Amino acid sequence: MVWKFEVPNTAVCIGLAGVTVLAVRRVLLFWKATCPSRSLMLGKTVVVTGANCGIGFETALELAHRKAHVILACRDLTKGQNAAKLISRKTGNQEVEAKQLDLSSFKSVRTFCADLNANLPKLDVLVNNAGVMNIPYSLTEDGLETHMSVNHFGNVLLSMQLLELLEKSASGRIVFVSSSLHKYGQVDLHNYNTEEAYKTQKPYASSKLMNLLLARELHQRVSENGKISVYSMHPGMVRTQLGRHSFMFNKYFKVLCFPLHAILYCLYVLLVKTAREGCQTVIYCALAPELEGCSDGYYGNFEKQSWSPKANDLDLAKKVYDLSLKVTGLK
Repeated sequence: MVWKFEVPNTAVCIGLAGVTVLAVRRVLLFWKATCPSRSLMLGKTVVVTGANCGIGFETALELAHRKAHVILACRDLTKGQNAAKLISRKTGNQEVEAKQLDLSSFKSVRTFCADLNANLPKLDVLVNNAGVMNIPYSLTEDGLETHMSVNHFGNVLLSMQLLELLEKSASGRIVFVSSSLHKYGQVDLHNYNTEEAYKTQKPYASSKLMNLLLARELHQRVSENGKISVYSMHPGMVRTQLGRHSFMFNKYFKVLCFPLHAILYCLYVLLVKTAREGCQTVIYCALAPELEGCSDGYYGNFEKQSWSPKANDLDLAKKVYDLSLKVTGLK
């Protein structure tokens, strides 16, 4: 009889100890994942794409706390306006506004950029944050696979058309929010848009790899005059709506495998960063004085990290850059 009770008691103790360790780790992570720079951004203008939720919202919120003029570039303008009002209410910063930007539409990107170029005296920071992940295969109005359009080509068109505004700043910055998953991506310059490529080439990872390669070549093109710095970063694993198409959030999995889902979700909450924690390296790249002039860096957890072999192919970077300009119709 004693043996029968010892096994479950031991299991319960081990489980409680494990949960306690993870809970302590979560608290430590919360305090550790804070941007070390306390710089303010008074008089500076920042554009954050995909800023109505997740990392984008938390980035905009933090920059508004630091007195920046923040423009939330959102596909859904109503959600963007609601987010802007919430940020203004939380920070007391009235220079927070939302503008409509759909990165899956070149027309929308050009309209957005024309508006900013006509009405802003300068732009200090562009944060290319918006993205999609693991959505079903589909083509945009421009005939591009959606991951490639939103995560890559839309960012290219946006960044290139705002270069003149960024050059008018004393030290313009472009921050590409990438992913460590880029290591699993592939770049096929002749076959990136088909349903076959979607199934075999991991479109999210591939689009993020193209982001990094584009950023590296863009650095080469703009760094000569010293007016613009280009930074790339990865936030790590973060709890945002980006992962809503993964199996764990599938409604059938939630219902049919409820006990397993409950366990996995608890581990997910304890192990994975919040959006507030995930945005901190974005903030660091956007404003840290010590990064001034340090273009072409790849950052994670406030530290400059080594480029992966795939992202370190500078010959391929030139080809991705040329392809990107061709696809987006830029000279």
